[in-house]
Amino acid sequence: MSGLSKRSVVLAGHATSVALEPEFWAVLDRIAQTRALSKAQLLADVDANRGRRPLASACRLLALDWVAEHGKPS
Repeated sequence: MSGLSKRSVVLAGHATSVALEPEFWAVLDRIAQTRALSKAQLLADVDANRGRRPLASACRLLALDWVAEHGKPS
């Protein structure tokens, strides 16, 4: 995998950034598109449901689960 790509977002009123490999961002972009959400809305949903898990880890797990169910986005 290549290096990390950082994206900034406001979650629960606080600015934060998430650094993931571009391959994970591609899957998350596809998930957001499929769910008719913006990337910020998808990240807010992940944040609200991640429990104590770090946000980047929760994003990677969501992407892995989605690929296992739907296959790699083209």
